[in-house]
Amino acid sequence: MAELNTGGSEGKKGGKKVRSKKQNAGVDLTAMVDLAFLLITFFMLTTSLSQPQSMDLNMPDKLKKEDNTPKQEAKESKTMTILIGKDRKLKYYMGMINDPYQGIGPTDTTYGKNGVRQVILQKMANLKAAGQIGREGIVVLIKATEEATYTDMIDILDEMAITGVEVYALQDMTEDEKAVMQ
Repeated sequence: MAELNTGGSEGKKGGKKVRSKKQNAGVDLTAMVDLAFLLITFFMLTTSLSQPQSMDLNMPDKLKKEDNTPKQEAKESKTMTILIGKDRKLKYYMGMINDPYQGIGPTDTTYGKNGVRQVILQKMANLKAAGQIGREGIVVLIKATEEATYTDMIDILDEMAITGVEVYALQDMTEDEKAVMQ
């Protein structure tokens, strides 16, 4: 417990008045320090720290080559390519760049709900209505220029997660695609 130290005994010696030494009053703070450390320890142990947010991204193993693995062929009607350029420039096309599916070549779009997300959801809905889409959905090829930023890539990967695209790949741009992005 805390105690208040007030000084020594006071009194007279042999009839003569003796002045007692006055000491400053002191409070023992040991218990308060103990309580403070207990509270600090309690809050440190019971507080949950924020977990770093990360996205699962499966990449092929470069060291392990299996030539006997069959390649997955994707139909042009189910393949969308998204091109990422500098200054948040974004283009997409279906099929091949030189021979786009249904004659629709690279088209400008933006990030977000009214941009690429709406395009992907619309393409998936069209393919489901036509009965051309299975469990795996559409295949999206993501290609970025050298000037594209890390934020642009993360935004596109977020769009893949939001729209539920299960099959997507990060690839290098061809010369034709680089010319389109210029």
